[in-house]
Amino acid sequence: MSASSDRPTATGPAPRTSAATRSVARDYSVLAKIVRESGLLRRRYTYYWLRMILTLAALVGVWTAIVVVGDSWWQLALAAALSLVLAQLAFLGHDSAHRQIFRSRAWNDWTARVLANGLVGLSHAWWTAKHDAHHAAPNQEGHDPDIKPGVIAFTPAVLASRRGWRGWLARRQGWYFFPLLALEGLHLHVSSVRSVLRRGRVPHRGVEVPVLLARLVLYLVALGLLLPPAVAGAFLAVQLVVFGILLGGAFAPNHKGMPIVPATADVDFLRRQVLMSRNIRGNAVVDLLMGGLNRQVEHHLFPSMPRPNLKRVQPLVREYCSQLGVTYTEVGFFASYRIVVGYLNDVQGRARDPFTCPLAADLGR
Repeated sequence: MSASSDRPTATGPAPRTSAATRSVARDYSVLAKIVRESGLLRRRYTYYWLRMILTLAALVGVWTAIVVVGDSWWQLALAAALSLVLAQLAFLGHDSAHRQIFRSRAWNDWTARVLANGLVGLSHAWWTAKHDAHHAAPNQEGHDPDIKPGVIAFTPAVLASRRGWRGWLARRQGWYFFPLLALEGLHLHVSSVRSVLRRGRVPHRGVEVPVLLARLVLYLVALGLLLPPAVAGAFLAVQLVVFGILLGGAFAPNHKGMPIVPATADVDFLRRQVLMSRNIRGNAVVDLLMGGLNRQVEHHLFPSMPRPNLKRVQPLVREYCSQLGVTYTEVGFFASYRIVVGYLNDVQGRARDPFTCPLAADLGR
């Protein structure tokens, strides 16, 4: 995340200088100092090397099983297993892109690039640009690509623009949110390919484009050579559906249903990240399925913090937010999805608009 993400934009008013504004601006600095001194920002090499080795071993194991099982409908179970492994590789790519794994920027970037393009089949450049914009302004209209107009209307303004049958569907969109997640895997691959083939700047295009395309083509060729057409087609469908549900299900409950921030609002970094994020309570299974993103508040405050340390920093962050009077949101796993569905079925009623937060008047509203 860039240091400039909380500065006034060309479309927003410049914040007034006041004692209250300066105090709010210092809130994150105080917390960051506490966290640095705790040592929780240090790299966790043993954790990540072990996780990468085990996940790659699981990938080899699944492909070995695919070859051994051959012409059998048990391949559909292996398709689901492959999706789980690919999701774990995607989460490792996410961590590396956030500089969580290595001290070296180059090591992180290339690890993320290899994992995303070469193994998962997603464009590292496309995803990084999109995800960085989200981190800079979560749930802010006109800034966060995750709430931009699309099939689903995430904001009252987008909902109001839907007319006729599209408006009827938008008012009931929560009910088809989960079916849409089944298409998310295909959408991610298509968006990746479209992004890298578009004219424009793609970092390391000479590596990213051929590696991404080769991975996708070789995957289809392998299925065609190893499996009969019917089994191969079913395998591909199951793998894409499960993969989409796993990734979409890990990202969706973290922000959907949290406050929508007007495009011109100027909010300090700490409140920008805490008030618009939701943590998901759970156990080791939830941690695995969500790739550590269930501790979204801590991840947004300290995106380069190694994943295993998010659990350890959580009590510090929760206590600090309590001292400041900043709402810290954490709900259960299933409750989070009920909130998402409820919000999408009533965007107009549940979106908190106008946006309110502590000292909003002093923050340039």
